[in-house]
Amino acid sequence: MSAPTAAVQAPDSSRWPGLHISTHPAVLHKLAILRAETTEPKKFREIVRELSWLLGYEALADARIRPLTVRTPLEETQAAELGDRIGLVPILRAGLGMVDAMLELMPTAEVWHLGLFRDERTLRPVEYYNKLPDSATVDVCLILDPMLATGGSATAAIDVLKRWGAVRIKLVNLIAAPEGVEAVTRAHPDVPIHCAALDRQLNDRGYILPGLGDAGDRQFGTGGT
Repeated sequence: MSAPTAAVQAPDSSRWPGLHISTHPAVLHKLAILRAETTEPKKFREIVRELSWLLGYEALADARIRPLTVRTPLEETQAAELGDRIGLVPILRAGLGMVDAMLELMPTAEVWHLGLFRDERTLRPVEYYNKLPDSATVDVCLILDPMLATGGSATAAIDVLKRWGAVRIKLVNLIAAPEGVEAVTRAHPDVPIHCAALDRQLNDRGYILPGLGDAGDRQFGTGGT
């Protein structure tokens, strides 16, 4: 019997109080499937969707509610309904796979698309698409992007939303790298980050290690790392 392999030391997340890493067993189980290189695109998309629902549930735990009176088949009772208007901002293209799950959780949410791609030479974001209306129409914006790598795209998206007038913004990512968390926290300390895992580091190409490869390519079956 071979000796057990030593576990890789996880990064210390305590220096980022706005970072919320899920510890739910269902999240951890699904994340293992997502990471596996043998997971086919169809299954990968399914797991992205399921993880997004779970992370969205956690990210909205502090959403405001308002009282409501409803009538059951037997009598009236006091209840509550969501008081915040929610906006979903998927980062194209990888963030698209997270939208349907969020809409199942919050059917009345508005969806606004932002197109940002990473220049492979500079690793900096380039904006190419923006469908935000003239002024903010929601109370809480959830930026959806499976991977928080360098933090460049996330920081740029937050910049855009703040100029738009958004006040309460949250990032929802499946996996984050310490470099990305640090970049976002330094630029926008008021923006919480919700993720399933904080991985070890980036490689010289800006990919998260151990990560899961390119989330967009793996969702849409277009090859790549």
